[in-house]
Parts: sequence; C-alpha cells; structure tokens
Amino acid sequence: MAFVLRRLLHGGFVLLVMSLLVFVAVYAIGNPVDLLVDPNADAADKARTMAALGLDQPLFTQYLHFLKGALTGDLGHSFIHGTPAVTLILERMPATLELAVTALLLALVVGLPLGLWAGARKGWPAKVVEGIALLGFSLPTFWVGLALILVFAVVLGWLPPGGRGPTIEILGIDLSCLSLEGWRYLLLPAATLALFKTSLLIRLTQQGTVRALAGDAVRFARSRGLSEARIVAVHVGKPLLTSLVTVVGMEFGSVIAFAVVTETIFGWPGMGKLLIESINTLDRPVIVAYLLVTTTLFVILNLLADLACAALDPRLRLGAEETGHG
Repeated sequence: MAFVLRRLLHGGFVLLVMSLLVFVAVYAIGNPVDLLVDPNADAADKARTMAALGLDQPLFTQYLHFLKGALTGDLGHSFIHGTPAVTLILERMPATLELAVTALLLALVVGLPLGLWAGARKGWPAKVVEGIALLGFSLPTFWVGLALILVFAVVLGWLPPGGRGPTIEILGIDLSCLSLEGWRYLLLPAATLALFKTSLLIRLTQQGTVRALAGDAVRFARSRGLSEARIVAVHVGKPLLTSLVTVVGMEFGSVIAFAVVTETIFGWPGMGKLLIESINTLDRPVIVAYLLVTTTLFVILNLLADLACAALDPRLRLGAEETGHG
C-alpha cells in the first residue's frame, strides 16, 4: 500500500508542476483575441472579448481559477467551439487510443520475435536485424508517412491516403478496427507510428537476450541438456518480461503523446490533430487540456507499469519500500 501511495503522490506532484509550466508557457504565446475579434473592431470590443474570456485578469489569477476548475474536472471552454475543452479531448481520444494500441501491437508482434531471433543468433542474420532497427531509428516519422502514402496509396492504390474511414460503434465508442474497410484506413498510420517503437523493441530485446544467454543460468541449463527453445522461453523470456513491461508502459504513453505528426499527415481525427488545429487558432484551453490529459495518461500508465513489475518481481517492491523507509 505504501508503494502505491508514494507513486500516487509522485504522480500528483508531477501533474501540479506540469500544469503550472504548461499554463505559463501556453498563455505567454500570442493573443487569441486578435483571431477571435474582427480586425476592424475597436479597443472597446477587444476589451469586452478579453473580459468575457477572463483574459483581462493577471496571469497568476487566471492560473488559480484554472487550477480550481481542474480539481473538479473543468479545464475551461474552447475559445473557438465554445464547448468544454475536456469534452473536445474526450471526443477525439478513442481515435487516438485506437491508433496507439494498434501501433504498439504491431511493434510488439514484429519487434519481439525479431529481437529474440537476432539475440540468439550470431553473424550476418543478427547484423541484418540490427541494420533494420538502426534504419527505423533514423527515418523521421513524417518522411515515413509520406513515403507510405506515395507507395501504397498513390502508386499501388491499395490503401487510402488518409482519413479514418467507416467506424462501428460499440459501447458508445466508434472503432475502425471492427471492419475490413476500417483496417484499410488504419493500417498506414499505425505502421508509421509503430516503426520507431518496433526498432526500439528490437534493440532492447536483442540486447537483453544476449545478456541472458551469457549468464550462468543458461550455461547450467545447457549442461543439463535442455532444448534451446526451453532455455529461451524460461531463462531469457522471464528476465526480459519485467523490463519489457516497464518499457511498453512508458512507450504506450509516448505513442499517444507523439501521434500528433502521424495524425496530421494522415488526417486521422484524433487528439493530436485537434492539438494542431488549436495551436493554429491559439485556442489556449484546448491546448492546456490536451497537454494535461496526456500527462495524466503518462502518470497512470507508469503507475500501472510499476505495479505490474512489482507483481512480476517482488524484489522491486521490497527495494522501493526499503528506500522509502530509509
């Protein structure tokens, strides 16, 4: 219980600091009144608009009002849409989560087997996989997205170049992955978003496999005549599991946060595309709401990853508790 409480307190502190930094940074950029009011409007009209939006108050007062509302789940109203910023974010969240989950599953399905295979092999096969991983690290996301559109949408005509396509509603949530046509729209953006994570998982899995195979436990297992498949499953897979749970938890948060570029390239109607639209119109409440919601997801995912690691390896939990008492 103390382990969980410490993680919750740490997460709350992170959110508080993040809210202050985000609020100050976003509210110091530009003046949305210049975009909301007619250019020919006089100073009185601009002053009335600023008062209606609460922008005539000192920045610190605005932050206190924002913090008070945030504690009750109110992150302000969009300057452009006039609706609660959180509502706009939550409406777009299913599309982003669907894209992020699909991308992470693709990365796991491709990255883990390739990493294990490369780690258990020597010579040119391992070098080829290392080269593929290095290439995935090097290629910019926007370039990969445009290249995939050019090849599979323009030249071959197999897949659509953008948009989300048809969705099927289940439990009030619209999903593309429930139909074949929806998958045609989902595949390219998911592959683009998955490339970097696939490369990361290949490298981490390969390095972990090499270290595990060089350990005493594996040498002892081989001396007992155990098969290579069993050695990899028991003596390599289990040690890798704890570290991979942590990495996947953290990377899932980053996939959500950094889906902005992919959603913009493919016109995917998720939170990232909404963020770009809000930046272009200086819709401050939506920008702040997006950043705080994303940070909250990071904190929650990291907490779940820590709990999963502690369940898989109780030594981590005990070590954390001893550190806390010390």
